[in-house]
Amino acid sequence: MSTDEHKANINKNTNTDTGISISNNNKTVKKLLLVVIAMFGFGFALVPLYDVFCDITGLNGKTNSTAVAYTASSVDESRTVRVQFITRNAKGIPWAFEPVINEIDVHPGEMKLVSFYAKNNATHDIIGQAVPSVSPGLAANYFHKIECFCFTQQPLAAGKDVEMSLQFYVDLELPTDIKTLTLSYTLYDITEKSS
Repeated sequence: MSTDEHKANINKNTNTDTGISISNNNKTVKKLLLVVIAMFGFGFALVPLYDVFCDITGLNGKTNSTAVAYTASSVDESRTVRVQFITRNAKGIPWAFEPVINEIDVHPGEMKLVSFYAKNNATHDIIGQAVPSVSPGLAANYFHKIECFCFTQQPLAAGKDVEMSLQFYVDLELPTDIKTLTLSYTLYDITEKSS
């Protein structure tokens, strides 16, 4: 075989390999593109799926977002449940925000009224929104808010303070192994969103 024939065979094999290589690369790129699109779609679907999962299982401590009617037909005085109150401010909201009392003992079925204190320490008006959660998460299904400042936005002028009410009861069906509930509020500045 002459040198020219040998070079022609090499070029022929190289071109064939390159064609196969380009075809394989195109397939790989298409597969990776599909994976990226699927991951992006899954990211968008994750939040609603998580909310559905939490609603079904009672996890995450989400409480009712609207008022409920007081429906307890009796009070179980043989049981006492301690309800603790915790507050925190989201980053950037210069309010003092705290419960007037840190904890209270209640009997399942008994209605209670507690207060929270807030003061706007900023030099401008702010609209706040408190977002509640209960732990353990399973207990959120048994903690019912009849009236709560968290149901509405809280506008507060610069330097002003307010006492806000929470009226609630713990359901008679609360599992007996749960002896303490913690109600936590996180306060957010929603002034720009409300404008």
